[in-house]
Amino acid sequence: MTLEQLRIFVAVAEREHLTKAAQALNLTQSATSAAIATLEATHATRLFDRIGRRIALTEAGRLLLVEARAVLARVAAAEQVLVDLSGLTRGRLALAGSQTVANYWLPEIVQRYRALYPGIEVRIEIGNSDEVAARVRDGAADLGIVEGGGEDGALAARPVAEDEMVLVAPVVHPWTWKPPRTAEALGAGPWVLREPGSGTRAIFEAYLAARGLAPGALNIVLEYPSNEAIRAAVEAGSGATVISRRVVDSAIRAGTMALIDLPMPSRRFIALNHRERYMTRAAQAFLDLVGPA
Repeated sequence: MTLEQLRIFVAVAEREHLTKAAQALNLTQSATSAAIATLEATHATRLFDRIGRRIALTEAGRLLLVEARAVLARVAAAEQVLVDLSGLTRGRLALAGSQTVANYWLPEIVQRYRALYPGIEVRIEIGNSDEVAARVRDGAADLGIVEGGGEDGALAARPVAEDEMVLVAPVVHPWTWKPPRTAEALGAGPWVLREPGSGTRAIFEAYLAARGLAPGALNIVLEYPSNEAIRAAVEAGSGATVISRRVVDSAIRAGTMALIDLPMPSRRFIALNHRERYMTRAAQAFLDLVGPA
């Protein structure tokens, strides 16, 4: 088993498609297929089921994928140690950000970082807060930036920015002239919310719990995995939401949604790194740039 075989296996497993994996790796489809076939034949184990024109991981394949990712992460870390010896003139920084962070905070920070360290390749992946934490735990990201949270024994967490949360509603919503002051009024909604697992949703549910209102008591009419979809749904009149002001500030100023007079908790953007993994100089330079919140 070689590292190249593992890289090809992971690429195919993540895409469940030989052609797409070959394109991502800049290999021919025949070379990609041959590497998988050799891996299976050498260990007398089927890693993929061929179902019509598609492929799917077998149980053995799923188990190998976990270990293969870990091996490749360790190899990348070892390579990065050597790169660090040459200073910050070249290298790679893998970031993972939750949606609000990645879309509304990271771009300006990354631009400043690249101006300082043009030789560092920066890669950014986007997911909800749970997914970002998982990327850091697995070694797929050097740093993760999420909205609050960070309660994970394997991860170190430090605040890097402040974020204001607001309650917004369609411009014709009754709350625009009579804000909700009771748990019953809050529960009535209707609500348009991010999916469970997002930092925004977790902050709002903690806010409700502090007021004696269980999340299940909310009249939730829509859930979306995207801030932009939430904003569009509120502007269309579907319901109210609690969201970062960064996401809706332009819509509030444009008058396409209403800011409701009910204070919401602020939150912090949190940087996550693995406690037991080597902190690259590229990652440390990023943390030095953003500093504490």
